[in-house]
Amino acid sequence: MWARINALIAKEFLAIWKDKKSRAVLIGPPILQLLVFGYAASYDVNHVAIAIYNEDSGLASRDLIARFEGSPTFETIGHLTRETQISEVINPRDASLVIHIGQDFSAKLLAGQSAKVQLIVDGRESNTALIILGYAGRVVSDFSRAWVSAHGGVPPPASLVVRSWFNPNLENRWFFVPGIVALLTLVVTVVVTALSVAREREVGTFEQLLVTPLRPAEILLGKSIPALIIGLVEGTVIIILGMLWFDVPLRGDLVLLYISLFVYLLSVVGVGLIISSVSRTQQQAILGAFLFIVPAVILSGFATPIENMPPLIQDLTLINPMRYFLTIVRGIFLEGLPAQHVAAQLWPMALIAPITLTGAAWMFRHRMN
Repeated sequence: MWARINALIAKEFLAIWKDKKSRAVLIGPPILQLLVFGYAASYDVNHVAIAIYNEDSGLASRDLIARFEGSPTFETIGHLTRETQISEVINPRDASLVIHIGQDFSAKLLAGQSAKVQLIVDGRESNTALIILGYAGRVVSDFSRAWVSAHGGVPPPASLVVRSWFNPNLENRWFFVPGIVALLTLVVTVVVTALSVAREREVGTFEQLLVTPLRPAEILLGKSIPALIIGLVEGTVIIILGMLWFDVPLRGDLVLLYISLFVYLLSVVGVGLIISSVSRTQQQAILGAFLFIVPAVILSGFATPIENMPPLIQDLTLINPMRYFLTIVRGIFLEGLPAQHVAAQLWPMALIAPITLTGAAWMFRHRMN
């Protein structure tokens, strides 16, 4: 039995490597998506273009402006001389923020009074605008504390000290890169398995496969194992690159991570085989794979929290294996997730896996008749 299965596995690896579509799935997406999510996908806002409208010539206003210009977050594109110029830089998006300092700013501070600074932000992208205001507010707060310390006065009644657990520097790539392990293994495994039987039908070798001594269960096993191996290799490559190239810490148990990855792959291999069983051509298989992959990624919490989704959609995510593995891989990387918490996410995947594999076996036998 195993000699026949090993021969089929070897044949499957050769077919995957010789097929241009399968080879492109294995090499192209992992590299491209790792670069995109590792470098380009970020909630951080950097190099914010600002314009400064300063009507005060005092020391305090110059000090505040120097803090903005010395910040790595902001880039000054110009100094305005009249109020009408504000719309001239905001409307065409030349500047995202205008800092307006009134004529009596320094005088009020020297007199021990409070002084106002107007921050005019481009609100067309609300999320970006809130982040920019947060950065600017931090600069103004630092200036206020430094001024009170240097010139006396009543300090703020409370001082806010922020400490971020698990991600002290709030690096977005620490959030995205572990998620790529779940995303890429899903894409590669589902597409490879979806193409496996469809490729046989398209090139006309499926009927030849049926007349061999291989039984249907052995054929399914021979189609599943290469996809599992490829998924494990892809996951290993992303884990290594995430740790060494992107400096994402791995704080948890590597054995728990690989056990979870294996169960996750079993659940998605079944989905790929179901798609492959109903597809007549490789094009149909690829379309079917992405009809599953896109909703699975959206409903996994990869980019948006599941808690923000409507209750009905939250219930729908419970049948999505990527939801559970995403929690595990991010938790093991950043939190050092203990075994009991991993198990709480692992058992739903362990339940989904036999369901999808059984469905694939039934569909395969049904399509053979």
